[in-house]
Amino acid sequence: LLGGAGAFESMVCLLSMQNSVIPPTINLVSKDEYCDLNYTPNKSINKEVNISMSNSFGFGGHNGVLVFSKE
Repeated sequence: LLGGAGAFESMVCLLSMQNSVIPPTINLVSKDEYCDLNYTPNKSINKEVNISMSNSFGFGGHNGVLVFSKE
């Protein structure tokens, strides 16, 4: 399961771009007042997604990043 997480996240990034949907942050109850971020709490947003990034972190310092772009 752990080894396939990066592949699954990459699929979510590509589907998000293809369908113009920003997936939600599930179970976000309260925001940290010191983190001024554009959250997507509990419900997806229909919006054009042109670029997405998938970060994967493994044991022993193994890291991988994929950046997808429509153009």
